Amino acid sequence: MSKILMVVTAADSLTLADGTAHPTGFWAEELVVAHRELTRAGHDVVIATPGGRVPPVDPGSLNPDVVGDAERVTEFRAYLETIRSALDHPIALDAVSVADFAAVVLPGGHGPMADLAFDEDLGRILATADAAALPIAPFCHGPAGLLSATATDGGFVFAGRTLTVFTDEEERTGGLGPNSPWFVATTLRDRGATVQDGDPWTSHVVRDRNLISGQNPQSSHAVAQALLEALAD
Repeated sequence: MSKILMVVTAADSLTLADGTAHPTGFWAEELVVAHRELTRAGHDVVIATPGGRVPPVDPGSLNPDVVGDAERVTEFRAYLETIRSALDHPIALDAVSVADFAAVVLPGGHGPMADLAFDEDLGRILATADAAALPIAPFCHGPAGLLSATATDGGFVFAGRTLTVFTDEEERTGGLGPNSPWFVATTLRDRGATVQDGDPWTSHVVRDRNLISGQNPQSSHAVAQALLEALAD
């Protein structure tokens, strides 16, 4: 089966619009569901982070009051423990050879807004993967990482492409609210992407050739299944 690169944030804090620090990291449900579905299908998932740093889990994503289901939080914690070695020893993005992988996955959490959106090594990986038509699957805030990809002419690699991402409405009503330092959906539109919003807090996946994107945590399973279908094509 295939080797899949899962790019995960290493940021544990995001500076908000008012200058305060907000604890962040990857969103547990998104990483767990994607990793579990891909490995169940027989694929080898390799975790990579900026600098090879250990990726922190967003504390909110393991808070039953936030998730709304204590049993699911227990499930997420248990799964993260089963992959603890991989999480504790990620490869560094600057050491990634795209030729070694069949696809790139970017789960969210607000962390990508602090590091992946500006990471030159990720930009290289995404530009190379897109040029090779490898499936690229960012979801929730993961599409913030797409902003790192700059073409040789200085433009945005994903300009003109259709995708979805955590919507501005979701950010305002259930995310960081007006204190968000920036809005990923608006920024992607400003850079030239066509962003399709689904209904808030419902599963919504958009596929534009090799780009497979999901809107929110509720889209995690559907993104993984769409990626599996793309790998099988």
